[in-house]
Amino acid sequence: MDWISGISDAEGPGTTRLLYSESWIKAQQALKEKFEELGMNVQFDAVGNLFATIEGTEQPEQIIATGSHVDTVVKGGRLDGQLGIMAGYIAIKELLETEGKPKKSLQIISMAEEEGSRFPYAFWGSKNIFGIAERRDVEEIVDAEGIKFTDAMKQAGFDFLEGAPQFDRIAAFLELHIEQGNFLQNTGKKVGVVNAIVGQKRYNITLKGQSNHAGTTLMEYRQDTVECMARIIVQSIDKAKAKGNPLVLTFGRVEPKPNTVNVVPGETLFTMDCRHTDADVLADFTAEIEQDMRELASRMGIEIEIDNWMDEKPVPMDAHLIQTIQSVCEDHRLSYQLMHSGAGHDSQIFAPRVPTGMIFVPSIDGISHNPAEHTEAVDIQQGVQALAEALKRLAY
Repeated sequence: MDWISGISDAEGPGTTRLLYSESWIKAQQALKEKFEELGMNVQFDAVGNLFATIEGTEQPEQIIATGSHVDTVVKGGRLDGQLGIMAGYIAIKELLETEGKPKKSLQIISMAEEEGSRFPYAFWGSKNIFGIAERRDVEEIVDAEGIKFTDAMKQAGFDFLEGAPQFDRIAAFLELHIEQGNFLQNTGKKVGVVNAIVGQKRYNITLKGQSNHAGTTLMEYRQDTVECMARIIVQSIDKAKAKGNPLVLTFGRVEPKPNTVNVVPGETLFTMDCRHTDADVLADFTAEIEQDMRELASRMGIEIEIDNWMDEKPVPMDAHLIQTIQSVCEDHRLSYQLMHSGAGHDSQIFAPRVPTGMIFVPSIDGISHNPAEHTEAVDIQQGVQALAEALKRLAY
C-alpha cells in the first residue's frame, strides 16, 4: 500500500491521483507491469480500465473478477479503492502459488474512475465496462483548471468506447473495500459481508421569504427563511431518529441570502441527503418529509421549491455470493458481520448486471477520504483471506 500510495499528483500528506492525470497514468502502467510479473494477460479498454487475466484451464470463457478503482479523492487515504486492487493481486498471487491455475479465468480490474474528484462525473470506469456511460454527459465538462474531460482523456492516450462493451464473460465480481464507517470497529468484527448498498435521494431545497432589517422588523412580522429551515431540519431529523436504522438523514450545505449579520435572510438554499436499503421505505419516508416541509413553509408564509436531483435505488448483492463469503468466514473462523454499505461503490454498477459480492474491512474511527484513513494489517489480512477463499471456491 505504501508503494501504490506513493504514486500521487501532489506531495503528501495523502494521495492525490485524479482521472487521466500524470500519476493516474503512472499507477495504471505500474500495475500493468506488476500483474504481468504474475503471468497475467493485461490490457486496457478504450477509456483506461485495466484488466489482468489468468485464463482458466477448463472454462476460460467464465471470468471470476475482483478489483476496485485506482483514482483517489484529493489528499485521500492509503486504502480507498486501491486496497481492493492490491487485495485482488495478493489473493490471486497466493492462489496461483498454492493451487496452480484455476478452472475458470481469474481477473483483476483496476477501474479508471469512481470518485468524481476531478470532473463532475462518477463511476466513469465501471459504467464504461457495461456500456452505460453517456458520451454527452462528459463532452462539455471541465475540471477546476478548465481542462475539458475529452482533452484530458485523449492526452492520456484514451478515447470513447466504440461498439459493444465486453462484459459477457464476467460470471461473478467481488470487491474488497474499507468500510468508511465505524460499524465493524464498534462491533469488534474484522470482516463485513455486504448484503446491499443503500439507495440515496438528494435534494436542493430553496426557501423564499422576505429580507428585512434585523433591528426594526418585529418577530411576528418576519418571513425568515433560516428559521423555517431550522424548523424543517429539527422536525425531519427527529422523525429520522424515530424511524431508526438503517435510515440516515443529513442536511449538509446551507446558503442563506444575503448572509449578513443585520438582515433577516429572505432566501435560503439547503441540501438534504436520505439513504436506506429498502426502496419503498426510502420513498415513503422522503415523501412524508417533503409534505411536512411544504406544510411548515406554508404556515410561515414562505415559498418552497424542492428539487430531488438524485434518486438512486438500493442495490442488493447476489444471494449466492453473500452465502459463499459467509461460509468462507465460518469455515476459516474469520470474525465477520453481515451488514449494508452506506456509501456508493463500483459494485452498485456491477450488481444489477452480473452476480456481485462485497467484502469490507474495518476503518479505524470510520475515517476515510482523509490521510488519517487506516485499517490494521491484521484486519486487512482477514479480509484478503476471505477474498482469496471466495475466489478459490468460485474459480477452482
